[in-house]
Amino acid sequence: MNKTIEQTTVNIPMRPPLSVIWIYACGQLGWSLASYGVGSLLSYFYMPPEDTASRTLFPSYIPTLSFLGLTLLGLISFSGRLFDAFIDPFVANWSDKMTTSFGKRKTFMAIAALPLAATSYAMFHPMTEGVSVTNALWLTAVVFVFYVSLAMYMIPYAALISELGHVGSDRLRISTIISITWALGFLIGNTTPALQGFFESKGDPSVWAFQKTVGLFALLSVVFLLVPVFFLDEKKYALQSESHENFIKSLQSVFQNRPFRYFATSYLLYWLALTFVQAGIIFYVTLLLGLDKSYATYFGIGSFFTSFLFYPLMGKLQAGFSKKTITLVAFLTFLVIFAILLLPLEGIVRFILVTVLAAFPLATFGILPNTFVADCIHKNEALTGKNQAGMFYAVAAFMMKVGISLANLLFPSLLVYGKSVENPYGVQLTVVAAFVFCTAGYFVFRKYEE
Repeated sequence: MNKTIEQTTVNIPMRPPLSVIWIYACGQLGWSLASYGVGSLLSYFYMPPEDTASRTLFPSYIPTLSFLGLTLLGLISFSGRLFDAFIDPFVANWSDKMTTSFGKRKTFMAIAALPLAATSYAMFHPMTEGVSVTNALWLTAVVFVFYVSLAMYMIPYAALISELGHVGSDRLRISTIISITWALGFLIGNTTPALQGFFESKGDPSVWAFQKTVGLFALLSVVFLLVPVFFLDEKKYALQSESHENFIKSLQSVFQNRPFRYFATSYLLYWLALTFVQAGIIFYVTLLLGLDKSYATYFGIGSFFTSFLFYPLMGKLQAGFSKKTITLVAFLTFLVIFAILLLPLEGIVRFILVTVLAAFPLATFGILPNTFVADCIHKNEALTGKNQAGMFYAVAAFMMKVGISLANLLFPSLLVYGKSVENPYGVQLTVVAAFVFCTAGYFVFRKYEE
């Protein structure tokens, strides 16, 4: 009993005003932009789409080896993500137990910001010209350092959602705002083809134009990563308590939460499907819809701004529907989108339909998952007296990253079956795979008890 009282004795902080939440949300924009390349551009740079003459936009840099049908690029991406997923809980437990006057979460964020931004650029800067094992080893090393940095920043950062959100309405507001800044980061990253094209029009070779683009994004990301480090007063606004749980007990406690297990599993499947779309958008636009690569940027801009229509409505929707119902509808909407990509309609018609329909599920999955996790954290703390915010978000991030890892492993492997205008079969297979994963996510989430 005394131990429980000791763990839950805290100084009551102030509820953060809107200005403080925006300061916090800048960090989300930073890591969203920094991580865009590894999630959406690796296949584009190292396995670029082919034109009608089977020519590629970029030269080859790593061997086109495959093992059991899995490409070397896919194995590098998968192993990096899987490593990242497994270190998340360790970072979370370390962060939960951290005691420092600077801030238990901000300490990790400060250490990780610069290497996270730097490696987001370095992974697209091969060491040598042409195909080389050296390039493959360099890419592997950079990807691993990137994911360590991402875990060091993202997990403590995510724990602040529940610690700054003292009540349910605050958590919804925080989640809504950081989903906006995440989308802004994704939107900026999605302008890569357009900005690359601009540099090419000025005479830059394709490789240098692409590298200049990701380099600019890396510089921008580090600025936003450091905003909450320098300007967020964690001690003043974050509701925190000391934690003395060891790693194993803390992890076991999180997985014993039955509703959270269903949420986390469906979250894995959602990210598995979404990563296929993120990695495949340029392929879908150019090979399935028959449009110019710049339409990939238009998709990002269009879906981004249309999704904003649902942001202010999310609170009102929850007045008439449960968060679970809203999320299930979002899953079904994604299924419709995947089906449209394969329909025999004009490319521009399918593009408009997909762009408009994507708004609702993107808004839903951008806002609500963080509130599901935060709700589980507060209910668990009320029942047990344990502060495990970092560990809950680490497990959610673990599931997300396993989903992304599997997508990064499978997506390039499916492209082997065809990624040209004459043979888009591999690209079509990626759409079918995303449909299957999203369907599984829908049925798992139906078991979630709100």
